[in-house]
Amino acid sequence: MPYGYHGKILRVDLSKGSTWVEEKDEQFYRRYMGGGALGAYYVLQNVKPGTDAFDPQNVIVFGGSVVTGVRIAGFTRHSVTSVSPLTGGILDSEAGGFWGRELKAAGYDAIVVEGKAPKPVYLWINDGEVEIKDAGHLWGKVTGEAQDIIRQENGDQRIRVLGIGPAGENMVRYACILNELRDANGRGGLGAVMGSKNLKAIAVRGNNFPEVADPETVKKIARSFVKKFKDFGTGRLRQLGTGGTPIAQNSTSQLPTHNWKTGYFENADKISAQTFHETMFAGDEGCFACPVVCKKAVKAEEPYKIDPRYGGPEYETLAALGSYTGISDINAVAKGHELCNKYSLDTISTGAVIAFAMDCYENGILSKEDADGLELKFGNASVLVPLIEKIARREGVGDLLAEGVKRIAAKLGPESEKLAVHCKGLEFPAHEPRVKRSLALAYGTTPIGADHMASEHDPNIAPTAPDLVADRLKPLGINERVELDDLGSKKVSFFYQTSIIYSMLNCLDICMFCMAPSRPINYNELVDAVDAVTGWETSLLELAKVGERRLLMMRAFNNACGMTKEDDLLPPRMHEPLASGDTKGNKIDKKEYRQALETLYELSGWDEDGRPRNSKMIALDLDWVGERLKAN
Repeated sequence: MPYGYHGKILRVDLSKGSTWVEEKDEQFYRRYMGGGALGAYYVLQNVKPGTDAFDPQNVIVFGGSVVTGVRIAGFTRHSVTSVSPLTGGILDSEAGGFWGRELKAAGYDAIVVEGKAPKPVYLWINDGEVEIKDAGHLWGKVTGEAQDIIRQENGDQRIRVLGIGPAGENMVRYACILNELRDANGRGGLGAVMGSKNLKAIAVRGNNFPEVADPETVKKIARSFVKKFKDFGTGRLRQLGTGGTPIAQNSTSQLPTHNWKTGYFENADKISAQTFHETMFAGDEGCFACPVVCKKAVKAEEPYKIDPRYGGPEYETLAALGSYTGISDINAVAKGHELCNKYSLDTISTGAVIAFAMDCYENGILSKEDADGLELKFGNASVLVPLIEKIARREGVGDLLAEGVKRIAAKLGPESEKLAVHCKGLEFPAHEPRVKRSLALAYGTTPIGADHMASEHDPNIAPTAPDLVADRLKPLGINERVELDDLGSKKVSFFYQTSIIYSMLNCLDICMFCMAPSRPINYNELVDAVDAVTGWETSLLELAKVGERRLLMMRAFNNACGMTKEDDLLPPRMHEPLASGDTKGNKIDKKEYRQALETLYELSGWDEDGRPRNSKMIALDLDWVGERLKAN
């Protein structure tokens, strides 16, 4: 019998209204583990490159990994994988919470959904039993209302619901997927893919979590985390969550402000967790089995009524809805966050789109008439809530903004394209690559587009990094410290090696806030945990190869979709100097960046056009990928 997983993949064809179970052997699970690697496998096996994200032939894959749901902090995440409506390439997005564990307890390791239902439906999975249920009465409702109704009509308040709101139904290209109303598969528009399939939600309940091979070792690692988490800064996450980051980022002039013109926001303190703790804090929240409890809920009655069920803004949201737009009204930012979770909108892309629209407005590219009479000036908090409402419902200017920065710029023309900050169509998250230079490679070359969670960040190998942190990178062969603004071969190597490790964590669906180098669980404990759960004898090398497989499968699929090395380049603004603060004048040199790309291509086993070489595919047991893509 397998340990840690069931060996069962639920297949769903919404066009036919049919379901079946596909069983996979141990070799399959050791090769792909779960998360983004398993998702990429099913996309490559079932989707012809170039298929539109909203085509019924596209598939969307939901699932955790072989270790998802065990009682170790951070082992509770799940991934969703599909073709992205923003980039046109393959994309996966992870979320925490409780849904991933509950899916496994309900009897399945993953769900692969294809087709399009003739009318709105939701999936109900209860201890292995699967129903495709009518969701006509749920369509148009926000996520909280839909969750309440699903739980009520199925008679269990402990049902875990993953679903979309009106933004997903209206196929806003950056609509996200929510579970527990506050944990998001946020990036790339996967909620819009659900909407295109008339799939409102997937509700799961189960009592059949698989046994683990060595429960005592699992308990030992869990206890070790609890003992160490304060020593590694995780205790600070417990106090403020990531919402304490705006002040820290601003202090080093790398808080993206005014659509990435500068890294300094004079009102950063007003959009920090410290401020909402003083004014609207409503409690701590966390994921299954995690003592960090890093999520912070907010509540207010005036000037906006804010429901704490939808959690509270974390760093990326505070920056995207705040400093990106120049808005320092914490009440407006918190209400904007709540609306994004109600409507199922990615807060990063939502803030980035609004900031881009403001930049276009101030440069005379968008008029007040174009904006439905709204004055889209940086810092105008009064427009934030109306714009989010319009975007979610695709009303007026919201129909344009719902398309994402890349498509908006293509419609508005060349002058706007100079202001458009994205890679491959995915808007930038709130970390500044003109300061932390390896992020330039992360944003440019990661298959999903601009992703701040694709690799380790530069401060952890900088000369100022604490020994406690830098030493924990040594098992990866990273022994030398490198300056933040360096983009030479050593920094490229750092990015390359840590991108594989971060991809590995994606495949295992493990929270990066819990892992080395800057968090309690080290790499040896990770290997021990996988072995203890599965009964296998693995190694860091084997696990890392899974991460590299994910990257190579996604890269190859994107190449087959028509992406080239030109799609690895950065937007014009990254080659412009930051306008103020201590980092004033910082920019990324085009020639230096292109040289870094060439070095990365060589390290990765890609040819000069950025395509994975056949020899690299063979080394990773992916020789089937080339044949599969040629067949299409």
